Amino acid sequence: MTRKKDHTERELVEGCCRNDRYLQEMLYRRFFPTMQRMVQRYTTDPEVGLTIINNGFLKVFQKIDTYSFSGSLEGWIRRIVFRALADHFRSEKRSLQFLELENRDAPTVTGALDKLFLEDLLSLVDQLPAVSKEVFRLYCIEGYTHREIGEQLNMSEGTSKWHLSKA
Repeated sequence: MTRKKDHTERELVEGCCRNDRYLQEMLYRRFFPTMQRMVQRYTTDPEVGLTIINNGFLKVFQKIDTYSFSGSLEGWIRRIVFRALADHFRSEKRSLQFLELENRDAPTVTGALDKLFLEDLLSLVDQLPAVSKEVFRLYCIEGYTHREIGEQLNMSEGTSKWHLSKA
């Protein structure tokens, strides 16, 4: 295979399905900076962030044959890395609860939100109207400002805020 700098998403995915190490590296290099920015919003420890990203990409490579080219590849990878992020914090939360029980701390009352899993939250977000869902994703998950969202979606800051409020 010819080694070039810019491969199409289809070439990357098909190469990863064939277990082509070069194309796996190219996919990793292309999407790593975006995934790093997303993970950095949730953790300040660079080593933990890198572990989360690498765990996410491991899952990406394990499931790449299920990608159907029906949506953006970046969005598909982002969902998998975000789930790896959620899994990390879920396991951290379990460890902390275990330690609290070991020390015989008083039981805490959990609210309804504590009982929701990431998949439940994502399915609730998927039920939002398209524009509200996009504003929610850009603001809450990706960290864009309302001004940036407005420019990207061709709306005013106020409209972006309204959609977030509705979401």
